[in-house]
Amino acid sequence: MGGISIWQLVIIAVIVILLFGTKKLRGIGGDLGGAVKGFKKAMKDEDKTAEKSDQKIENQQDASFTSEQSVEKTKEKDQA
Repeated sequence: MGGISIWQLVIIAVIVILLFGTKKLRGIGGDLGGAVKGFKKAMKDEDKTAEKSDQKIENQQDASFTSEQSVEKTKEKDQA
């Protein structure tokens, strides 16, 4: 009740093949596969750029922390 049986799926597949033909379906499948690959590649690239920007921010924070320490040491030397 409410589910799609295997026979209904077979009938739908046959109708789709008759309407579009195997060459057109093969082309659509290739285009869809290429789109999925492109999407996955874009997601990986986005992750890599996010990691690089996070590392860059951390490096900048470390550099500013180090420069603050050197300023404090200079002030201590001036006071002494």
